[in-house]
Amino acid sequence: MSRCLAHRRAPAACRPACRPACRLLLLPLLLPAGGCTERPWNDPYPSAPPLANILYDSFTERPKHLDPARAYSADEYQFIAQIYEPPLQYHFLHRPYRLAPLAAAEMPVAEYLDEQGRPLPASAPPERIAYSRYRIRIREGIRYQPHPALARDAAGRLRFHRLRAQDLRDIHALADFPASGSRELNAGDYVYQVKRLAHPATHSPIAGLLSRYIVGFRELGETLGKEARRLAAEGEAGGFQDLRRHELEGARQVDRYRYEITLHGRYPQFLYWLAMPFFSPMPWEAERFYAQSGMQERNLALDWYPLGTGPFLLAENNPNRRMVLERNPNFRGEPYPAEGEPEDRGRGFLADAGRPMPFLDQAIYTLEKEAIPAWSKFLQGYYDASGIVSDSFDQAIEVGDRGGIGLSEEMRARGIGLLVAVTPSSYYMGFNMRDPVVGGRGERARRLRHAVAIAVDYEEYVSIFLNGRGIVAQGPIPPGIFGYLEGERGLNPVTHYWRDGAARRRPLEDARRLLAEAGYPEGRDPATGRPLVLYFDTVARGPDSKARYDWLGKQFAKLGIQLVVRGTDYNRFREKMRQGTAQLFQWGWNADYPDPENFLFLLYGPHAKVDSQGENSANYGNPEFDRLFDRMRDMENGPQRLEIIGQMTDLVRHDAPWLWGFHPKAFSLHHAWYGNAKPNLMANNTLKYRRVNPELRTQARQRWNRPLLWPVLALAALLAAVAVPAVRLHRARERAVAR
Repeated sequence: MSRCLAHRRAPAACRPACRPACRLLLLPLLLPAGGCTERPWNDPYPSAPPLANILYDSFTERPKHLDPARAYSADEYQFIAQIYEPPLQYHFLHRPYRLAPLAAAEMPVAEYLDEQGRPLPASAPPERIAYSRYRIRIREGIRYQPHPALARDAAGRLRFHRLRAQDLRDIHALADFPASGSRELNAGDYVYQVKRLAHPATHSPIAGLLSRYIVGFRELGETLGKEARRLAAEGEAGGFQDLRRHELEGARQVDRYRYEITLHGRYPQFLYWLAMPFFSPMPWEAERFYAQSGMQERNLALDWYPLGTGPFLLAENNPNRRMVLERNPNFRGEPYPAEGEPEDRGRGFLADAGRPMPFLDQAIYTLEKEAIPAWSKFLQGYYDASGIVSDSFDQAIEVGDRGGIGLSEEMRARGIGLLVAVTPSSYYMGFNMRDPVVGGRGERARRLRHAVAIAVDYEEYVSIFLNGRGIVAQGPIPPGIFGYLEGERGLNPVTHYWRDGAARRRPLEDARRLLAEAGYPEGRDPATGRPLVLYFDTVARGPDSKARYDWLGKQFAKLGIQLVVRGTDYNRFREKMRQGTAQLFQWGWNADYPDPENFLFLLYGPHAKVDSQGENSANYGNPEFDRLFDRMRDMENGPQRLEIIGQMTDLVRHDAPWLWGFHPKAFSLHHAWYGNAKPNLMANNTLKYRRVNPELRTQARQRWNRPLLWPVLALAALLAAVAVPAVRLHRARERAVAR
């Protein structure tokens, strides 16, 4: 018989006062037993097998849209780009970034036509080209993921397209449908999606852009809008509009595997749009299925449950907790790239060349609203890769005496790898070129802008606020984009000079001389004797922002200029930008596609914010720049285009509508078991390339998450030491009372 350790009696005979002491003394014996299990105590995935072929990652924002016609942000593309397949994609390994076929069998080539529809040679001048036609041939044998919208009965009829209210009584998620089906992708599905982009009810964010290029796009949108209003008047609002009944001149199915898109004029950048989820296929059955009464109330919609042909499908959508992607059982298997950059083989990025993808069975994404918990889980091995936030930078990165950046000893000891890539983005400070003090192309204002451009030390900014994670910009085009020049050839002579193989910022004396030439010696107006006051409008607030703006004020103060920071809410800031009342502002731009046009258009006169609500936030206008832009935008990459880009860059450096700012660097960490980790900052569909080694991960998790038992044991012993005398005293008093 087992006995009470405190009083050598059978446990049933223990008095109530004894039981706490028994528990305290038993606790040290019970705790070590838990430490012998294979799964660590703090494992956040208790239901997942430890050796499963699963990637673990996190997300920070709930995706608002999963419909490829509406989604247009990184947190949405993180998921839908693994599910949907547009015709093209970015090559995973090549740099600079270049396009490659995805669902398309080969790269489409534009056919140019005149006003009468007659073919023109590729060398025809842009003014003669009335239309560009792209014929796209898709691969045969591509099939959709299993989905109830495609399920058919024994007679071949779509099984779930005529649902009644009682049929949906027990349906709360897509998995509740008793059957699913699939079919082969055809060219008509791509045409159907282009029509969806034109429908006003879809609210596609690129509808305005496409209406300028795709022939008949605007007219189709107007027709569909009128039909939707008529249906609403007849009491059928929100019902299914079969877009197959409507023709779109600029998007036409040729046969089962070919379709054509026809554009106004010449627009080579359109190929980049064909790599975005907007141009993914959509089966009409999906719209018909989700348009049924009662579906929206149950969150049964394309914005919640995507339907694609890609390597993964969305198995769980719980955006307040986690999202789960699983391997699409109908995926055809795409071979891993067999070529890349010269150094890729040595880094192991070509070890899987030719092997069918995807390599993962599942990917689990957990919602992490705070950076510190996510970082802790990465160090524990519960996330396979991680970025680096400022609070964790010193723990992860060591900066050498000469400014070199490497992993800290702690990271190296864990086998963690570091990859660095310059993002295709620019962050800059803009001058409002309509402002009477800092704006205009007159010599006085230009010298003032040049002086400020020299004085604001972005090398220091990158060092202090970005931990060195950035490159000081010499112009509007970032690295990795055609037109960016390395080294001395790419130097901005207004702000820098070249010495000892590196760009050096011009001395402050040059800035003070320019400021005096602008009519402000030592930063003062000679007529009044008062310091020059400039105004910086911003929406950023908080302690981090205050430190940045204090730094910025000191940069202007070096010239004797007083900078006034005017913080405001976002709506008021936008209104100031629209009206052109902001004097200085800070802005940034991330590339939609890797072409210089996507950055140079930010300075194109007809896109001025005040005049057209365009993206030219500085309201810059230079007729020569605009003329060159009109030539450059429709050209293929080559020496002639590069020469024109150089002329445009020289113009804007001279006019200085921006302080060119910096191009951020993306730092990514990954564990030793995480393979094919090369960052690709243009591609969104990179999950299929990743692989993990579950055995290595399991061993590391057990090593890094051993329970620290001695504090618990010490506490238990201390409590026992206090409790046992108390129990004895209590028993002695009971006996005394009994006697």
